[in-house]
Amino acid sequence: MATHPYVGLWVTGDGHIRHELLPSGRYIEGRGSRERAYEGRYEVRGSQINYWDDSGFIADGEFRSDILYHAGMVLYRH
Repeated sequence: MATHPYVGLWVTGDGHIRHELLPSGRYIEGRGSRERAYEGRYEVRGSQINYWDDSGFIADGEFRSDILYHAGMVLYRH
């Protein structure tokens, strides 16, 4: 179970990209009308987040001032 303050939904300003960080250590990424465009596991260490998508790619991001910066995107807590 994830024990960090970032569990929940994170959304870009236009609402197109949505990251749901689940307490189980899994995530679901929605894109536009696709509610489950990507899924996988994630791990948070301090302010850093690492993603391992079920399709095989990896990515990372950083939380700063309650904003998630990931792959050139800015996501806000929803």
